[in-house]
Amino acid sequence: MDVHERFEENRPRLRAVAYRMLGSTAEAEDAVQEAWLRLDRAGPGGIDNLDAWLTTVVGRVCLDMLRSRAARREDTLAAEPPAAPAIGRSAGPEDETLLADSVGLALLVVLETLTPVERLAFVLHDLFAVPFDEIAPIVGRSPDAARQLASRARRRVRAQPAERPAGREVVDAFLAASRDGEFETLLSLLDPDVRLRVDAFGQRDLGLPAEMHGAGALARFFNGKARNAEPALVDGVLAIRVAPGDDTLLVIALTVTAGRITALDATTDPTRLRELEILPL
Repeated sequence: MDVHERFEENRPRLRAVAYRMLGSTAEAEDAVQEAWLRLDRAGPGGIDNLDAWLTTVVGRVCLDMLRSRAARREDTLAAEPPAAPAIGRSAGPEDETLLADSVGLALLVVLETLTPVERLAFVLHDLFAVPFDEIAPIVGRSPDAARQLASRARRRVRAQPAERPAGREVVDAFLAASRDGEFETLLSLLDPDVRLRVDAFGQRDLGLPAEMHGAGALARFFNGKARNAEPALVDGVLAIRVAPGDDTLLVIALTVTAGRITALDATTDPTRLRELEILPL
């Protein structure tokens, strides 16, 4: 596998790290692109662990961007009346909605109150399981000091009220009814005009229909079939993940309106699944 292929393999994880750090899809993409440019300039020779190297580079780029953002904010506050902190500075309204769903509005707000190094230590360790001995050189502290940074950030985050994505209760009830074979409950949770769409891979390789329509048809289809399914956030969207043995076979993005599921979109293509950010709930 050449260096470009290895970078592309890492891209979804790097984008997720930058997304959590910066709260902006556009800035996250910029950070990941900068990591590629630095790798292209440095070359793979002498890099023993490319995954860790890329994480370090993205972390440092995000840290620089956060510090620059803080400096700009200080300049703005010196010239203008104070304003409430913005959530995500470069993304459009749709991106901000996805971000709020996937991270949680309360978490985004508290992350804005952290110093850049606290935010980086918390995001890398608590959200992406990067060890403190790898975080330490990124933030310019000892491993113990990096641990303290993450600990302070964690205490602030835990002080916030827990949030559940809108529609989560409906998804939980739907999965429970599916596992237990409760057909009438499934019907009650599905909009009469609900529609399920399946990608081309699922149609071709799994023999699934391209589309199913109506609460009755979908209740029969899902009845008794959710034993390996769990709620998840997929690229920030409420979804169902089917993963026997923790190997993701498919995800189904959901639209929930007025307490009922109105649309389901299934992704089964393994290549596409590897590109998605899938977070358990």
